[in-house]
Amino acid sequence: MAAVSHPGHLLHEPHTVETGTGGFYRVYTPYWRAVRDRDVPAPDPAPVALRAPASWPAGDRLTDWRLGAAMRRGAAVVLPHQRVGEAAALDRLRWFMDGPVDRYHIARDLCAEDGTSGLSQNLALGEIGPRTVWHAGMEALRQGRGGAETFLKEIVWREFSYHLLFHTPHIATGNWKPEWDSFPWAEGGPDAEAWQRGMTGEPFVDAAMRQMYVTGTMHNRGRMIVASYLTKHLMTHWKTGLDWFADCLTDWDPAANAMGWQWAAGSGPDAAPYFRIFNPATQAEKFDPAAAYRHRWIAEMSRAPGPEAMAYFDAVPRAWDLDPRRPYPRPRIDLGEGRARALRAYAERNS
Repeated sequence: MAAVSHPGHLLHEPHTVETGTGGFYRVYTPYWRAVRDRDVPAPDPAPVALRAPASWPAGDRLTDWRLGAAMRRGAAVVLPHQRVGEAAALDRLRWFMDGPVDRYHIARDLCAEDGTSGLSQNLALGEIGPRTVWHAGMEALRQGRGGAETFLKEIVWREFSYHLLFHTPHIATGNWKPEWDSFPWAEGGPDAEAWQRGMTGEPFVDAAMRQMYVTGTMHNRGRMIVASYLTKHLMTHWKTGLDWFADCLTDWDPAANAMGWQWAAGSGPDAAPYFRIFNPATQAEKFDPAAAYRHRWIAEMSRAPGPEAMAYFDAVPRAWDLDPRRPYPRPRIDLGEGRARALRAYAERNS
């Protein structure tokens, strides 16, 4: 018998995209230019019939694996927020292409809006293929839909993360730029623990972390903010965040997770310098101007918190001993002081 490979997790297998000199791409924008006009085959049709073998091999019952046991009581909180399966993914794609794609280039950064495709979990688990999503985006582009090109670029960002993981697999375990090996990041400690619990005293950061605990996902703008805050304001190693996301996200993807954390930390394949430090307060003013996102997820900010904000306290381990009736914590560090400390460390590393 012969084994046949059927690529489907990516638009382009990483080894098929090369620079003019035969190497691999290290920066996203040239990679985008290299693949944006490439032919992407249509998705294969579903099989008409599946023939059963003459005898089935012995196997386990999936329920015996108890895949959600480690989540304990949090599993029941997260479950209603999942869109599971191909049918749900296709419905969501149709919904997105029927309207929200028009404002995607704007709405994708507005945390209180449902302005993204929301397909990250389905893509990560193979419940929908990137070719299906790509062709839907290309049709929207041909129709002149406002956010279509931005949406296609995000699909290619996912491709780029796998391109780098294939050619430089150490991106998942160590600094992509080895000169960052000596950077004085902390590993663990009280700051990291407060960040993990959504109790830093920075509302935008904490809202995003609590959203992840309740829904299993996090708004993309929130991911950038919490990663920058952990690695720069709190000077904590990006691997602490990478591992925590791997434990908590239902849309966890090994390549995208590694790429995102190293991009935010400054140790990864990004042309921007380390001093790009997101300020959570000014980011909140820009992308959550009415504070709707923060009030949605932080019970302590509301006199009558909604069910999603309260669900956070049902999802977290009892050992954390968190109570929505307690005062919201004070900030772990002044944002200006945290930025200055990070910049000093960067300057000393380069001196």
